[in-house]
Amino acid sequence: MNDRKSGKFPLPLSSVIGPRKRQGQDADYRLKEVTPQTAIRNRMQPPVAAKTVPPPSGLPLSLSGSRKSPETIPGAVAMAEKMTALGIRNAMTLAAMRAVPRHLFVADGLRYQAYEDTALPIGHHQTISRPYIVARMIEAVLEGAGGRKLPRVLEIGTGCGYQAAVLAQVADEVYSIERIKALHEQAKSNLRVLRIPNLRLHYGDGMLGLPQVAPFDAIVLAAAGLEVPQALFEQLAVGGHMIAPVGREKQTLQLTKRTGARQWQSVMLEDCHFVPLRQGVV
Repeated sequence: MNDRKSGKFPLPLSSVIGPRKRQGQDADYRLKEVTPQTAIRNRMQPPVAAKTVPPPSGLPLSLSGSRKSPETIPGAVAMAEKMTALGIRNAMTLAAMRAVPRHLFVADGLRYQAYEDTALPIGHHQTISRPYIVARMIEAVLEGAGGRKLPRVLEIGTGCGYQAAVLAQVADEVYSIERIKALHEQAKSNLRVLRIPNLRLHYGDGMLGLPQVAPFDAIVLAAAGLEVPQALFEQLAVGGHMIAPVGREKQTLQLTKRTGARQWQSVMLEDCHFVPLRQGVV
């Protein structure tokens, strides 16, 4: 789809965010070891034999410091091949999908489905997103940046931490916000073993963003609202891209570029389904 729209917002940036503080200041949690994501309808497929997805025997160099190669995660490698077949072409995105062990982010009883292209429940009425959607969103913001590594990224909706870990492979700094305290703690636990140094988790209201460390070169929303909160538009750097599911029953991925101090342009990509974007913390 090629529907385009532009928006002008009356509030100046200074009315939404305060003076920029030093990197990492006021962080609720600085993840010295790991993190990532949430959100997409549970499209669980009929069970397949557990032996079809061999349990990974090691972690990639970029995550754990291990000398083993990413090929020690056979499920992730096979999953990346599926993403290629579904149309994902960006090399950085595919490498990131191969590097992160998705099985670490799902319940033990669902690990046999960890590398299937399906969303899975993570508790609290939330899900770990379908791998294709994770790849598609990351590919979109990378292509918007000309295929270069992203300096600073904000994720709204940490969930179990998977998408944050993938984003950390394609960005210098990743900040991820979760509004559900139990999921915030779960993500920290899931990610700890991976020791990802450029990822910081925050417990808070994602609709407010993180003005103290804005602007961001990319913002990724893992929950859907009827519209994107204006505070997030304001925290996007000029030239930066934000991808977000918008809609209620029918949702579409919307890619927005900030083209000027008060100008944004959006394009609708494809249909999707995410959990609702909600205000406040629980």
